[in-house]
Amino acid sequence: MFKIKKKSEKPKPTVLYNIIEDYSEFDAPGNVTACAMTLQEDLAAHAKILSESYEVPLETMTQLLTEGGVYVYPQVGGILTRGLFACRIDPTGTVPKQTWTLDLMQFAEAEQLTRARGIPLDEVVALVFHRSLPEELKAKLDQKNLGIDYRTLDRAVAKGGDIKYIDFRKDWSPHFKRLCIMPDGRLVETGGLEEFAQLHGITTAQAKTLVEQGGTLEVNGEVLACQIVNGQPAVARFSAQNYTKAKELAANKGLHLMDALSEVGYNDPAMMRRLVRKELTGGR
Repeated sequence: MFKIKKKSEKPKPTVLYNIIEDYSEFDAPGNVTACAMTLQEDLAAHAKILSESYEVPLETMTQLLTEGGVYVYPQVGGILTRGLFACRIDPTGTVPKQTWTLDLMQFAEAEQLTRARGIPLDEVVALVFHRSLPEELKAKLDQKNLGIDYRTLDRAVAKGGDIKYIDFRKDWSPHFKRLCIMPDGRLVETGGLEEFAQLHGITTAQAKTLVEQGGTLEVNGEVLACQIVNGQPAVARFSAQNYTKAKELAANKGLHLMDALSEVGYNDPAMMRRLVRKELTGGR
């Protein structure tokens, strides 16, 4: 007798990247995470996710990912508050599709270069962006497939062939996972503010404020601490016991609470053991 396997009602999550290289510790504005894909691009899914992440209209994003070009964010109250989103497509197909954003300072630099040299904006933005990147990443971008030895890749990744596109990301989106250190030393992945808020039992508004501005947030006697390093949020949750230790340390030594929490965290065997293991194995 054959068993009929029921189809799972839960849809499979969209796989947007299968190669991720983190350069977020580099000085801004080159502090990016290079997220690449070897499998065939799912244009509709790719456009939807980037549209949500960067607040670019879906139709515009789809066109950008199809034809390349730039999207300059509209002014708010007569003032430009954001730079632009760019997608570069090599017509020969030799270089993978690339997407990135320019902040306001980079956008201003690009506009100045455009006027001074008479070069189209979509060409200048690539120059401005790429020269801000760390030297290691620049060197890899000059090599095929970021210079990766495919013999070392997982078969499921390698079988896709060449890298199809690279998104240089800085955001905290539902499709781009980040880690949080928990009191027992676990490194828990969350993608997007809602998932992060749900994990810690806080509101999405509280999560947004924490990861955008940094600082601390008390949660059921424990505390969430977020440091903004090169524009990137680094989050850890401390137990009630460690939170008490940190407050005492801050009071006795005149330290800022964040510095006291860092010191307590470094002296906590459970929290540090997992971090050391992550560094040794190269795990994410």
